[in-house]
Amino acid sequence: MKRYFSILLIALVLIPTCLTLASCDSEETTTLYVYNWGEYISDGSEGTLDTNKAFEEYYYKKTGKKVTVNYSTFSSNESMYAKIESGSAVYDVIIPSDYMIERMVKEDMLEPLDLEKIPNYKYIDEKFKGDNVYYEGDSDETYSIPYFYGMIGVIYNTSIVSEEDAALESWSLMWNENYTRDILQFNNSRDAFGTALYWLGYDVNEATEEQWREARDLLIEQKTLVQGYVMDEIFNKMSSGSAAIAAYYAGDFMSMYGDNEDLAFYYPKEGTNSYIDAMCIPKGSKNYDLAHEYINFMCEEEIAVANAEYTYYASPLTTVVNNEDYIETMSEVHPDALEILYGEKASSVPSQAYLNLSPDKLVLLNNLWEELKVENTIGNGIYICCGVILAVIIILTVVQTVKKRKRAKYYTEQPK
Repeated sequence: MKRYFSILLIALVLIPTCLTLASCDSEETTTLYVYNWGEYISDGSEGTLDTNKAFEEYYYKKTGKKVTVNYSTFSSNESMYAKIESGSAVYDVIIPSDYMIERMVKEDMLEPLDLEKIPNYKYIDEKFKGDNVYYEGDSDETYSIPYFYGMIGVIYNTSIVSEEDAALESWSLMWNENYTRDILQFNNSRDAFGTALYWLGYDVNEATEEQWREARDLLIEQKTLVQGYVMDEIFNKMSSGSAAIAAYYAGDFMSMYGDNEDLAFYYPKEGTNSYIDAMCIPKGSKNYDLAHEYINFMCEEEIAVANAEYTYYASPLTTVVNNEDYIETMSEVHPDALEILYGEKASSVPSQAYLNLSPDKLVLLNNLWEELKVENTIGNGIYICCGVILAVIIILTVVQTVKKRKRAKYYTEQPK
């Protein structure tokens, strides 16, 4: 009896201690929720630096507190916006593009940043600061810190596309009937309509309703040539050679080139989109200070170089652009890599950033995009339905004919 009493006494003494330890452990572990584009961070694969794990280790060494990065990805600005706007998930750091940042600022969806908590901001190139920022709504860097930037171009397979067609360096290649079902189009409204508007020679921000509808008609015309509307799926399709032509981002071209050296790239002469993707803290973040730590960490030279070497996108950080290892690595990735990202090839064609559209233009764009997609579905559905109906009619006709012949034969053979 005394033994059981002793055990009970020890348990009573230890329980508060265990609860305290468990509580301390819980308090010291924080989850940071990060929402980024797919294939847009060095993730530790193939011997690369695992950026998020490096941050966890860095923060623990600095503070003695544990942090876990919960990292998820999106495929377009529109899908990211929809998820944030719905309130179905709360994030601490998000990385939208310029026009979407402008929209989210106007809709009070972003927290203002404290630049004093981001000392590595001083390494951001001056052309991405203040009045030089080529998207509206954040000229004083209140809500965003540049992550990567670049331009959209046309990727094509030299083993399939003729030199004559490619030499035009035009958006027209995306509408060339010689490559029917070998063409890939963006699966997001702003970029898809951008390809049509640029080819038509219209301003992607100031186009009239009539011009937007003309772009819609051009995209409908393109549908018969398109193999699919894609985002991240483009990597497998272009790398494997199952598609021949696609509009996409310059950095991603070099990723695909590493898997298929038949691929080539150009910026269309009619003009194209230039963009900045930037780090922001959305409203509702539960880890405001920690989010600043993460953003500052992403601007550390070693980390930023690792991310730039992994993604092949142009970096806004001077420490990256002047890093000798980075220069050597990119030259090995593609002989014209630095020229495509930072040189004349990136400045020799007109480029324009998407600006946030007015509410009525956003409604128009969404409606036109739905019309394009629904028309595609209905069009295919009509052909299928008509085919099924025709087949049923033929079968019924044959059955009825056979029955009539059998009936006629039966009565003919009956004795009178």
